[in-house]
Amino acid sequence: MTHVLDQAIALTPLDANRFAGATHPAYANMVGPFGGITGAALLNAVLQHPARAGEPIALTVNFAGPIADGAFEIEALPLRSNRSTQHWNLLLRQGEQVCASGSAVFAQRRETWSAHEAQPPQGMPAAAALQRLSRHGAPAWTNCYDMRFAPGEEPFRFDGQEQPHSLSRLWIRDEPPRPLDFAALAAICDAFFPRIFIRRRKPAPIGTVTLTTFFHADAALLAAQGERHLLGTARALNFRHGYFDQSAEVWGDDGQLLASTHQMVYFRD
Repeated sequence: MTHVLDQAIALTPLDANRFAGATHPAYANMVGPFGGITGAALLNAVLQHPARAGEPIALTVNFAGPIADGAFEIEALPLRSNRSTQHWNLLLRQGEQVCASGSAVFAQRRETWSAHEAQPPQGMPAAAALQRLSRHGAPAWTNCYDMRFAPGEEPFRFDGQEQPHSLSRLWIRDEPPRPLDFAALAAICDAFFPRIFIRRRKPAPIGTVTLTTFFHADAALLAAQGERHLLGTARALNFRHGYFDQSAEVWGDDGQLLASTHQMVYFRD
């Protein structure tokens, strides 16, 4: 049976640069679809494009307006290909309305000296030692993930007691389990709950405006991760004048940094 994520990002070619897709009820959010699945669909348009060369190293998605349930069209336009990189322009439309725009950069990876300065979260219990997050009352898309938060860092503790930070640490994987690839990783990079919920411990109207993901892993490293839980951490740097940022990292269970992601989010007080 086809995994629900693959159903949600399935695209049918319309011509050289256009693809037809549709929203999936499993990834419904409070308004429209979960942003991560929109990003995964946009990335999938490039992954399926016959002109694609290399693997993704960066994906930016700008959410211009709500996406209604139903059909949409994605245009993936190759802008320029160099010896090392390939640049793409992305548009998601419903009718004549642009609902999301973006860009992707693909690259030909090669063997070089490698090192990472970032370190995975410390003191995190093993995934098997933690309870899966209860999703009672949460949007439908949360059912598509097995999330296991560090003790005391569970979301939806809406007691109104503001805390001095917005840090979260969790184990996460697709539910049901699915081998990791770039599309799945792109979606997971938006699966961190809004930092204002964590900081203020109360709900607020929010909406991601722009989201950029950097892929540090190649396809072989993702394949080696398989279906096992990923370790994620997220925090905000600043809340001001109706917007806040959100920075996150996604690590393999072997301590390899797979992706980092940054977004700007609108909120109403």
